Amino acid sequence: MASKPGILTDWPWKHLGNRLKYLVLAPWVVDSMYTALKMMIKSIFTKAEGLRGSNNNSRDYGTRIYWNVFPFLLWRIIHAQIWISYSRFRTTKAKNRIVDKPIEFEQVDRESNWDDNIIFTAVIFYSTYKWLLAASKVNSPIPFWKADGVVMTILLHMGPVEFLYYWFHRALHHHFLYSHYHSHHHSSIVTEPVTSVTHPFAEHVIYFILFGIPIITVILTGTVSIVAVGGYITYIDFMNYLGHCNFELVTVSYVYSIFPLLKYLFYTPSFHSLHHTQFRTNYSLFMPIYDLIYGTMDTSSGELYKTSLSRTDEQPDIVHLTHLTTLDSIYQLQPGLGSLASKPYNPNTKWYLIFAWPLTYLCSFLFGYISSFVAERNTFNGLNLQTWVVPKYAYQYKLTSQRKKINFLLEKAILEAEKAGVNVISLGLLNQDEELNKNVEVYLEKHPQLKIRVVDGSSLTVALVINNITNIIPDGARQVTMRGKLTKVAYTVACILCQKGYQVIVTSMDEFENLNLKLKTMMMMDTTMSLTSDISSNLILSTTTIDAHNQMWLVGDEFNDDDQRNAPTGTFFIPFSQIPPWIMSFKNMRKDCVYFNTPAMTVPPALENIHSCEYGMHVSRDWLPRRVMSTSRVAGIVHALENWDAHECDRNSIITLEDVEKVWVASLRHGFRCPP
Repeated sequence: MASKPGILTDWPWKHLGNRLKYLVLAPWVVDSMYTALKMMIKSIFTKAEGLRGSNNNSRDYGTRIYWNVFPFLLWRIIHAQIWISYSRFRTTKAKNRIVDKPIEFEQVDRESNWDDNIIFTAVIFYSTYKWLLAASKVNSPIPFWKADGVVMTILLHMGPVEFLYYWFHRALHHHFLYSHYHSHHHSSIVTEPVTSVTHPFAEHVIYFILFGIPIITVILTGTVSIVAVGGYITYIDFMNYLGHCNFELVTVSYVYSIFPLLKYLFYTPSFHSLHHTQFRTNYSLFMPIYDLIYGTMDTSSGELYKTSLSRTDEQPDIVHLTHLTTLDSIYQLQPGLGSLASKPYNPNTKWYLIFAWPLTYLCSFLFGYISSFVAERNTFNGLNLQTWVVPKYAYQYKLTSQRKKINFLLEKAILEAEKAGVNVISLGLLNQDEELNKNVEVYLEKHPQLKIRVVDGSSLTVALVINNITNIIPDGARQVTMRGKLTKVAYTVACILCQKGYQVIVTSMDEFENLNLKLKTMMMMDTTMSLTSDISSNLILSTTTIDAHNQMWLVGDEFNDDDQRNAPTGTFFIPFSQIPPWIMSFKNMRKDCVYFNTPAMTVPPALENIHSCEYGMHVSRDWLPRRVMSTSRVAGIVHALENWDAHECDRNSIITLEDVEKVWVASLRHGFRCPP
């Protein structure tokens, strides 16, 4: 929002929200489809009767434009999304990046209505086509190409449009107009493609009038064509998005040395980025020649362009190797839909993604042929962090037929990170599955000389679970029920709780015997613990009397809906698995019980460039909220900051109380906190 919002700042359909605003177009779309159907029927009967009315061509021409508005609107949305995804993918790798400043959630929220200008254009086209076409001199269907109309469009853009825009833009930087309108656009120092169309409504009205000069002219002169209109609007979108990228797309500088006039006819992202950092220079729309003529060109434009070209891919210090979950989780990736990625995912409110199923299934098909890719870049205390995505979905991790492929992708990613000089790689939940790769032990055995440290976050997960229990358990209550599939984390939690004097209750003889054996093994291998009768007696097989009064439940995978229903009123469900078992399998969550978050921590303010929610894990019914990371990801960061030289991943490694306390203290020291 502008610092002092003026009149006509908000869009007329703002009250509908970003999901429902497209209903504004519904009457027009339905009417255009109905009109097109009538035209087709009339054409069939006309041909059958051998008749051809004298003014039918003009009528058909208008109708064809009318029902083509909506497909063109869809094309503009797709065009914008291509730029959004490509731009974010490129800037995460740093190659040819221009401005080294972070983007935060506030900017993403401000720019989430980038498609309002597309809706506005469609409404204008729909509502004015009849009277505008009636005034035109065109008496035949619109042609695909008409040379005189295309030339006229180019000349009108280079002359009146660019000239008027330059002076209007300079006027917007006057104190009054800037504070009431244009400061909204300049709130984004680091620009993205959608920054180009993030303006108050009043500005867009003026822009539409300016860009309408060539379109109206070719229509009224009878020189209109699909290329002249559709091509011109696509050109405007293309140049807008190009100029607001935070990287150089044209990376061959010799083009400008061979054709020096081009740098005055086509701007570069470097040229326009200076306008967002310096404010009083480089006002031109797409043609810097007007800044040259009127003396407002920034003299450092050429040097910044060369500097950007010289930048190479950034070497990360830490890599988090995550994975996709549901099919539509691709939209939660940072290069996906920005407005979705910046908010916790709730499948109950993202119903409209069903309309994107062709793209969803196309991506799932293409992901079968690509390797892991970079999806996010962050910085923290001088370290460069990247998130790499394994292009496999959660359901594929459960398929035996996919294990070989997934293991190949994981091993390849670890070796690529090793080759790139990465210090630490942390693994998302399913990437460290025991049944898949024995908690990554297979990779360490195959490559014993790895310099990169592999971290699964189990120590920090244990620390967080223990912290949750000790902070909420009532005074005097020393019993905890453990349900679900027992993992390395579960064994360690049970062992430490027993050592701290808590009673750990299991519900079946098999679980009791397995856990008891594991506890004894762990205590024998841990020199800081002694196997006494007091500690071993803290592991208890469940009885009806004991279980009925215990309201502290530690739960993991395979904890089912029936187990949930049998819990006493007021039970605290604390997951020791990274994905709580009630996310997908439970029909209803009880209102008389408390459900804790997946093991995760809030990140400190110094961790920058976070403008998407973590998409690999869930929190209750939602994905992790803003600025909250899973413990596996946090553990990798802490591991690198502390410069620990050991792996933390294989299934046989023992997690001691000392390890848990060490990683917990280190996490708090670096500013990570328990989520509120």
